[in-house]
Parts: sequence; structure tokens; C-alpha cells
Amino acid sequence: MPLTPPAPREAFHHRLIECDGYRRADGLWDIEAHMTDRKTYPFPNAHRGEIAPGEPLHDMWLRLTLDEHLVVQKAEAATEAGPFRVCGDITPAFAKLEGLKVGPGWRARVKERVGGVKGCTHLTELLVPIATVAIQTILSERAKTARPKRKPGHLDSCYALRTDGEVVEEFFPEWYRGP
Repeated sequence: MPLTPPAPREAFHHRLIECDGYRRADGLWDIEAHMTDRKTYPFPNAHRGEIAPGEPLHDMWLRLTLDEHLVVQKAEAATEAGPFRVCGDITPAFAKLEGLKVGPGWRARVKERVGGVKGCTHLTELLVPIATVAIQTILSERAKTARPKRKPGHLDSCYALRTDGEVVEEFFPEWYRGP
């Protein structure tokens, strides 16, 4: 069911986040995220001059290369546009994500390594949807070939995947805990 019709309004800001998962020929996985922020009006910027309507204020990329166990083998970030000249200077810091495992505790470990002044707010924000896409990409492929011996981590992570619900009963009957 879509949202209710909005009140009359005028667009001011547009953020687009795209995430994609790829299987590499070498057996690893690339998960990429791209984010752009655009305004609908021109505005002055001390470091870039006037930013025109539709011109990206932020244009940032992030790629994590993961193994089949969701461990980051390589992390790369790029800033094509930011509001300040120095925005792209912090992108090498995202290599500090190498060795981390996507899964429980991911956000806290990311914050320790690239949170606050150790990173870029916008690139760090991308690490949430990129983690979700990593799980959906890699674990869905693994699920085709093997049934887990332990309860999958995504079960009981939301209403639809609760272990006493119909979805788990249908697709993961060995983990169903309903009546």
C-alpha cells in the first residue's frame, strides 16, 4: 500500500543511494554503493563556487570486497564531489574496514574504525545498506547449495522472519518454533 497523497509541496533535496552485489571470477564478492545529494536550487559554496540545481553536492562511492564468510578483504572509497576541498582526503581511512566481518556488531565496529572524525559521515552511512546488500547477495547464493547447521542470523531479525511465523514455517521449517 503506497503512502497517502502528500500535502502540496516543493522539492528541495534529493538523495539517491544505489547498492549492487557482484560475484567475482576469483570467488570473492564486490558490494558497491553510490550516493548522490542534489538540491533543486542554486547556492553558493565557499570551496566550489556556485552549485547549480541538480549538480551533486555529494557524489561518493564505496566498494567492499568480501569473502564467502562476509569478511572484508578490501575496502575502497571515493569522493567525486563534496562540499569542501578536503572531503576526499579521508577516503583512504576506509581501508581500516579490512578484516571486519559483516554481521552482528557491524555498526559498532564500523563506528570504532571510521566513525566521527576518523571518517566521513556520508560514506559511513553507506556502510549500513552495503552490509544488507552483502548479506542478501552472498547468503542467498550460499543458501542455494547448503542448509545451515546453526540458526541463520537473519531469522528473528524482523516481523516477517520471526521463528514462530508462517514465512519461517514455509521456507525454514527446521527453525520454525510456532505452535
